[in-house]
Order: sequence, then C-alpha cells, then structure tokens
Amino acid sequence: MGPVPAALAMPAEQMRPDRAGRLLAAASIEVSPRDELAGPRLRDLFRSGTRAYVNYPVSVTHHDIVAACVRLHRAGFLPVPHIAARRLASYTQAADFLRRAAGEAGVDEALLIGGDADPPVGPFPDALALLQSGLLKRFEMRGVGFAGYPEGHPRIARRSLDRALCDKLTLARQQGLAVEVVTQFGFDPLPILGWISAFRRAFDDCPIRVGVAGPAGVATLAKFAVRCGIGGSLRVLARRHAAFARILTEVGPDHLIAALAAGESPAAPIGGLHIFTFGGLRRTSDWLYGRSGLR
Repeated sequence: MGPVPAALAMPAEQMRPDRAGRLLAAASIEVSPRDELAGPRLRDLFRSGTRAYVNYPVSVTHHDIVAACVRLHRAGFLPVPHIAARRLASYTQAADFLRRAAGEAGVDEALLIGGDADPPVGPFPDALALLQSGLLKRFEMRGVGFAGYPEGHPRIARRSLDRALCDKLTLARQQGLAVEVVTQFGFDPLPILGWISAFRRAFDDCPIRVGVAGPAGVATLAKFAVRCGIGGSLRVLARRHAAFARILTEVGPDHLIAALAAGESPAAPIGGLHIFTFGGLRRTSDWLYGRSGLR
C-alpha cells in the first residue's frame, strides 16, 4: 500500500465536500435486534426512512430479528434483516423467517450472509445455497444484498470470496432480484477503492454500500477489526499517522469518508455508506448529525 491519502491529514472543518455530504445523507445504519433503541426510540436519533440493517449475533434467534424489524417498520424505518444461512436449522425455519419478515414487518429486502456456525446447523452451508432454495422469490423479496470484503476474510481465500460473490450476484439477477453489495468496514481507503475498481470490471451497475465504523473507542474498534480480519490495516495506519487514534475516537470516520470521496473514480462510483454502530447508536447519531449538519 502507498502513503496515506492527504485527506487523512486534513482538519475536519476542511473536508466536507459535496460528494462526502451526499454519501452521508443517504447512509444506512446497523442495529442489534435486542438494542432497546431498535424501535420507536430510534426516531429520536435518526431520520425517518433510514435503512436499518438488523444484524444476527449468535445470541439471538430469527424471532428476535423479526420482532426488531416489526418495531423498526412501525417506527418509520426501512428494516433490512441479516439472514445467516449457516444458522438456519431447516427449510421450515428459513421459510418462517422470510414469511414473517415480509408479512409482519413489510420487509422486501434482506442481506444474505454465511454466518459463523461451524459446522452449519442445517441444510444451508452458505448464502448461495439459501439463494438456490428459491425461498426469497417464494416470499416475494424484491432485493437481496451480499457481503463484500475489500481486505479479505480471515477464513476464506480471496479467490473463493470473489467466485462466491460472482455466483450469488449472477443467480440473484437470474431470479429477478435487485442486488447490492455491503462491504465490511475498514479504516484504509486504498484497499476499499482498489476493491471497488476491480469489482466494477465485472459488475459495473451493482450498487455498493461501503462499510465504515462509526465513532467508538480504540479498544472497541480494535476488537472488531481483529475479529473481522482487518487488524493488519489498522496497525499499518496507526504506524503511518501519529494522530490516528485521535481521529478514530474524536472525529469518527470523517477522514476516511473524505478520502473515499476524494479518491472515487467516476468509472467506479460508491453507491452509499453503511455505518457499523457497534452498539453506539447515540454516539453515531451525534456524530452523523452533529458534524455533518444533516438535521
């Protein structure tokens, strides 16, 4: 990797170009299904109509996710549930998940992920197998998202990741589903922009939501970075930039977003941002609306 882009050294007040502002204005957020704010109280923090992806931690069931989607839908948000294929015990459970999400919460889009269960608890070894079941079309899902990994996956080889993503996008389109990719969060704009450029050579019209880590403490960010396989880039950036820890904790992802906007290629545009809140919904809201002036 080359030197850190100049945007990472810019004062926060100088790095709000129009493009970065537009990306922030349309950003989605990630919430935990058991977070007490995942419902009507979220209206105090985020604008109505915000896309709220409901994640699938190991401590919850699909019933918890459906219940959170119902609360979010009634509160005026657009819930997008994570569906972890390897954690579904049967076709019946998968069908119940999709049927209730659509019927009770108005869900018409889901993010299909493999999940970390090893071995799988049911008949779906990966997200592709769940897609091949035809259950999304059966329950009238309009669209589907898949995970992208600009810095790779800690347990899956890059070639396998690329092939699997290509297969999933191709099949989803054959089924008439709208598609998008939501990337893992990162701290270094260079691998993110490089991955987008390479991806665009195969899928030039697939929307990409770039994952960014919302403001959080260094220990929290480091924990999730190591768990998700991006601890290496975090350490490299920390060595390159003496103020990196302060940027992460005090400024949040502003500098990363500015660097992404500045380095974006017209031929490989970013479709949007997805903010990983790590349980800090209030802190994320204060940063998003306080710094950006989006309210």
